[in-house]
Amino acid sequence: MSPEHLNHNQQPLFDSPSLIHRRLLARTFVLFFSLAVAGIFGLTFLFLSLPSTLHPPVTEQQGIIIIHDDVVPDAPRLRDESEYVLDPSSWPFDSPPVVREFRWTIVDADLNPDAVFRPMMLINNQFPGPLVECNEGDTLVIHVDNQATTATAIHFHGLFQNGSNFMDGTVGVTQCPVAPNSTFTYRFDVRRQSGTYWYHAHHAVQAADGLVGPLIVHAKDELAVQGLQYETDRILMVQDHYHNSSSDLLKEYLKPGNENDEPVPDNALINGRGLRKCHDFPGWRCDDTNTSRTVFRLAAGSRHRLRVINVGAFAEFQMQIDEHPFHITEVDGTDVQPEPFHRLNILPAQRYSIVLETNVTTADAFWLRARMVAHCFTTKNRRLQAELWAVVRYVRPDEMGVDDDDNNNKDQPHSKEWPEPIEVICRDLNTSALRPVKPVQPPPADDFLVLRANFMIGAWRLSRGFFNDSSWRPNVTHPSLHRFLDSNHHDDDNTAVKAETASSSAMTINHAVFDPKSELVMQTTGIRTVDISINNFDDGAHPFHLHGHKLFVLAQSPTGYPPPRDQWPASYYYPKPSSSSSSSSSSSPLLRDTVTVQPYGWVVVRVVLDNPGLWALHCHNAWHAAAGMAMQLLARADVVRRWDVDPSRRDMCRLPGVATVSVAESLESLGLPPLKL
Repeated sequence: MSPEHLNHNQQPLFDSPSLIHRRLLARTFVLFFSLAVAGIFGLTFLFLSLPSTLHPPVTEQQGIIIIHDDVVPDAPRLRDESEYVLDPSSWPFDSPPVVREFRWTIVDADLNPDAVFRPMMLINNQFPGPLVECNEGDTLVIHVDNQATTATAIHFHGLFQNGSNFMDGTVGVTQCPVAPNSTFTYRFDVRRQSGTYWYHAHHAVQAADGLVGPLIVHAKDELAVQGLQYETDRILMVQDHYHNSSSDLLKEYLKPGNENDEPVPDNALINGRGLRKCHDFPGWRCDDTNTSRTVFRLAAGSRHRLRVINVGAFAEFQMQIDEHPFHITEVDGTDVQPEPFHRLNILPAQRYSIVLETNVTTADAFWLRARMVAHCFTTKNRRLQAELWAVVRYVRPDEMGVDDDDNNNKDQPHSKEWPEPIEVICRDLNTSALRPVKPVQPPPADDFLVLRANFMIGAWRLSRGFFNDSSWRPNVTHPSLHRFLDSNHHDDDNTAVKAETASSSAMTINHAVFDPKSELVMQTTGIRTVDISINNFDDGAHPFHLHGHKLFVLAQSPTGYPPPRDQWPASYYYPKPSSSSSSSSSSSPLLRDTVTVQPYGWVVVRVVLDNPGLWALHCHNAWHAAAGMAMQLLARADVVRRWDVDPSRRDMCRLPGVATVSVAESLESLGLPPLKL
């Protein structure tokens, strides 16, 4: 009798023995099947209910894993620039989320990006680092095997790390560094953001030693939201370059009596390449036989997107392409309505997408000039070459690409530079005309935080960077996030800590866990919107970056003082919405993650602190951050306090060599108090 028959209304009064037997077997099978299913669901629920620090969230498409292999050469070398050319015609913008897996081995090596050899830290024995390219919603898994002699960590600049604060890669804040001869895996989802980002070492000034690379996040509607359609898409990284290691330079910078005289670069690089002649460097190990100028081969009569990233440590760049205006279409991951410019000012950590049209008919080759704003350097470097030129060459569509070998075979450009005076002030590009494609109106502010940024000379005549009265000293082996969680979980009698964490939702200084003199931690409970006013009392510019969030840029000024707290209405933002269309893009301030305060100037930004975690706010001038110009925002402390620290992360803090940090070595070699270890 079929199951359908058993469901009929008319059934025999008594079942036959054979039917009873079959029913018993069927019920037994159903019972065991139900128990098995219940067990599977129970184990799944238990697995998923474990703390996210043990099992970071993954995408729904867990079965799809894409392994991104990177060739590891036997000898250190410059990375092939063709790897930084994207292909919008074939990229799967609409594909479902996948897991993208990368394997990076960090090594020490001697390399000559501009002809002069210097000690560097490389990913997979190449410089710069490999391209990380993904879609919004993908999961990134990056296995880091540290075979270098110093500990390190990797930060993914501009990514929110929502739900994965432990993966932010900030030594002294979210993690201990990855010790030599040890491994660590970064695993996180890329959610609710797209655009141009980058990654870099976030330990001392190691990024200046070579640990940098591009990170591109594609949106499904990327081609639609870009106001100008383009045929090609490529990355253009600019950076200052030093011929000495960052640890040697940092030791000199932090020594007593040095009044914030930052190390001046020796050269500029484009996509990791410079061009110097060895006769300018007598006594240096040097080989210029294989150095050449970067050439961008672009099809004539087309539009081309260049994603410009300043991956340098210190210098602002002013960039232009002779005889070619361009349109800016993206700022720090925010798509903006196309706006024409012909020069681009870009400070460390900032990103801009520009769309260039190759429609000039007077020539087929033009200089791309990347010029450091050397007027901002406090000292002179007689070896400095502040300007680096690349070539933009018109070609047929089948000849496109990046080529650094045609310099001897092609005529050099004779293009004309734009006539305006060269920039002499370190400042942000004037972005007042840039309007987001997808406008977001900032909510009213709940709090107003006033910060004073400056350098002061204290004990041992040591010049240090400050936020208000605090100069940051990282605790390398017991990060801030660990200590905050330890104060909540491991000390039931610490009522002061718990009371402060659960107190009023207003922003407060966390005195209970952190010493504000060396670790200024501003704390919120619940979701708070905060206006941050930063007044720069220093004679240098400061590109400030907040981890885990984007900033509404409300107002900037090169002079004077920002409005005081009692004169700054919570509903204020700039530009103010028009009465006719308060939702138009013209009524929304720019959202970005790195904003510059000019010398003796000020800025007011608004941030919605809705992303739980401990997030660094610091100057992205690498020397200033190493000198202490950093603080932390503890967002949604009521949520964070329920987290746990994975035992494996605690084990990282005890490994041999974890405290091999150039900052500590520099201070100790000077006989000064070491960092907290």
